[in-house]
Amino acid sequence: MELKDLKKAWSSVSSDKELDENQIREMLGRRTHSLLERIDRNIKIGFVLLFALILLFILDDFVFSPHILNAMGDEITIPGWLLFINAFSYALILTTFVYFVFQYYRAKKSCDINCNLRETLRKIIKILQLYQRLFYLALVTFSVAVAISFISGMFMGMEQSVASSGMQLSEIPFNRLLIVIVIGLIILTLLVGGIFLFMRWGFRRLYGNYIQKLKATLNELNEVDS
Repeated sequence: MELKDLKKAWSSVSSDKELDENQIREMLGRRTHSLLERIDRNIKIGFVLLFALILLFILDDFVFSPHILNAMGDEITIPGWLLFINAFSYALILTTFVYFVFQYYRAKKSCDINCNLRETLRKIIKILQLYQRLFYLALVTFSVAVAISFISGMFMGMEQSVASSGMQLSEIPFNRLLIVIVIGLIILTLLVGGIFLFMRWGFRRLYGNYIQKLKATLNELNEVDS
C-alpha cells in the first residue's frame, strides 16, 4: 500500500472512532439526563411519603396515644423528655432531607450552566452519597428513639398494672417477669427492625440504586476518554 493510501485509510479509521466516541458521549448524556429526571420525580415522592410518616408519628405522640391513655382511665402521661427525643428524631430526618434537596438542586442548576457531563456526575454522586450517610445516621437516631419510647411505655404500663393490683414490682415472680421481658424484647426487635428495614428499603428504591447507576455511567465515560 502506498503512503498516500495508508494516510487515507488511517484518516477514515480515526474519523469513525471519533464519531463512535461522540455517539457514546451523547448516549451517556441522555442516560444521565434520564436518571436525573427519575431522581427529580423520586424527590417529590420521597417528600410526600416522609411528610406523611412524620405527620403520623407526631399525631401518635401528641394526639392518639394521650387520647388512648385518657380513655383507659389510667394516670399515665407521656413524659416530656420522651416527647422531646421523638420530636428531635423527626426533625433530624426532615432536616437531612431538606439539606439533600437544597444541595442537589443547587448542584444541578450550577452544572446546567458551568459543568460538563463528568463534573455533573461526580457532584450528583457525591451529594447522594452524603445524603445516604446522613439518612442512615438519622434513621439510627430515630430507631433508638422508638426503642426508648417502647421500653419506657412497657415499664410504665407494668408499673401501673402492678400498682393497681396492690402489689410491688419486686413482688412479681422472677419467671413471670422474665417472660414479660423476653416477649417485650421480641416485639421491640420486630418493631424497630421492621421500621429500619422498611425505611432503608425505601431509600434504596428512591435514591440508593441511582448511586450505582450514576457511578456506572461515570466509569463508562472515563473509559471512552481514556
